[in-house]
Amino acid sequence: MIKIRSISAIATLLMLLLATMPVQAELPKNFDFGNNFYTVYGGPSLEATPIGDNEYSRGDTVTLNMGLMNKGVVEGFKSEKDANTQVDTVLQQSEMKYESQTVTAVGILATLTSDNPNIKVKSGPQEAGTLQQGKQSQSPTQFTLEISKNAPAGTYPLNLQLSYKYQNNTQVSGDEYDPATGLVTNQGVGVWYENKTQNQAIMVTVKKEPYFEATNVTGDLYPDKGGMLYVTYKNTGEEPAKDATVRVSASDPFSTTDDQAFLGTLKPGDSAVAAFDMAVDSTATPKPYSLDSELLYEDTEGHDQVSDSVKIDTQVLPEKSKLPGFEFGAGISFVALAACFIMLRKKKQD
Repeated sequence: MIKIRSISAIATLLMLLLATMPVQAELPKNFDFGNNFYTVYGGPSLEATPIGDNEYSRGDTVTLNMGLMNKGVVEGFKSEKDANTQVDTVLQQSEMKYESQTVTAVGILATLTSDNPNIKVKSGPQEAGTLQQGKQSQSPTQFTLEISKNAPAGTYPLNLQLSYKYQNNTQVSGDEYDPATGLVTNQGVGVWYENKTQNQAIMVTVKKEPYFEATNVTGDLYPDKGGMLYVTYKNTGEEPAKDATVRVSASDPFSTTDDQAFLGTLKPGDSAVAAFDMAVDSTATPKPYSLDSELLYEDTEGHDQVSDSVKIDTQVLPEKSKLPGFEFGAGISFVALAACFIMLRKKKQD
């Protein structure tokens, strides 16, 4: 036998499931709270607009701020019932006030997605509150974007989905008209809400600008000796970099007294080689290392700019070993010289 407590739990679960199901487009037959004097046509219409600059550099992680505005309107209404009594007149006026709220967007949830792998949306859905007709959001809806360092310059569309509830229908009820107050006793109102989803394209732009990569690194670096490090920098961006100078950050076990090299003007596709005289600590472990560098240049508008960090992958080589047979040959030479010295000394004595 099923216990009453179990039946109650199952009933509660069913109620929760029903509460989370999408609202149907048509009014249910049991929605008959009272009198329905009007059917109103129209609803919310949300529009999102980026706030501030929506133009970004490749390789950046940025915050996209968007403002929301409700441009919804009441497009018209139809009278469903005449007011034949004083009670009906009061209820009719009351219903019209409620019906005007059909253009209010309630519980807005904003979701931003990207179909392009060069632009990643790192934020989940954002709550944007309730927005009445003709009103703008008081605070921006924010999303974090990650721009790929390999993203080509250009404009990218993002998909913004705005989900909310709005008032679809209102019914009113009451008992008797009170001449002293001009009100209806026991007046009530029933409101039916529907879910609505809007989709909008939001455009973001990746700037045209110089972009640099270390395409080739050569040089033999040894513990306690160091050596020359040659790095080829290429402008893989869309704009030229005038009077470019590269600066390397030497960290343990490297050091240098000359951390800058002049590259000149690099047009898109151009390459130039920078040479750095690097010293290596005597205790350095032979293995791969990575150094940071950055380029200082003048852009097409004459402004000084600093590039993102450009990685230089190099390595410290094992200390050079002596040539084979060197020690053995040196020993033989020493013995021969000693023998000659002894023979000369003995000859002199004789």
